[in-house]
Amino acid sequence: MLKASNIHKSYGSVEVLKGIQLEVKKQEIVSIVGASGAGKSTLLQIMGTIEKADQGIVEIDGIRATELGDKALSEFRNSKIGFVFQFHHLLPEFTALENICIPAFIKGLSKKEAEKKAYELLDFMNLTDRADHKPSEMSGGEQQRIAIARSLINNPAVILADEPSGNLDSNASQALHQLFLKLRKEFGQTFVIVTHNKELANLADRKVEIIDGIIFKENNKAD
Repeated sequence: MLKASNIHKSYGSVEVLKGIQLEVKKQEIVSIVGASGAGKSTLLQIMGTIEKADQGIVEIDGIRATELGDKALSEFRNSKIGFVFQFHHLLPEFTALENICIPAFIKGLSKKEAEKKAYELLDFMNLTDRADHKPSEMSGGEQQRIAIARSLINNPAVILADEPSGNLDSNASQALHQLFLKLRKEFGQTFVIVTHNKELANLADRKVEIIDGIIFKENNKAD
């Protein structure tokens, strides 16, 4: 589903990624761990086509994203990749329903189609009663679930999550972790998750540790 080959990235004289090789299978949950500054978030942003690598290839769902032009890349990112961040990035002036619909509107879905899908996701998240609430009227856990619903609305090939439980209390974190497993089961979703949370990292099918810009080791859940 996702393949990153020979990924290099430097900022000035600092080499952040030094030839990363990573493959993620369909419906697999992969966690990426490592110390701050190891290159985890940079790798996630490159795989999400937000950042450009200095060298290397990113392939998602059989398409080489690194070979697309700017317009095609924006359309590809919108339809193939779902993003979940630590701070939710919900737009404060919009309701939960409207926030979820935004990627669908960008893709070109009608208001009727987008809202139908958004309500289905709200129901799945047990947040139908929050449809007309703005982010300031919701808890951190509820906001994160809205952000996850937003990431799902275009049926992406893969969801990339950067410290998704980093801003949540322990109860909300545990609920979020179980939600990822449920989404994989119900929607056949694929996840790559950067996290410092040991419980979330160990929940994954595979844990990848990055040290100084290289993959130091990989552990399968069965190991």
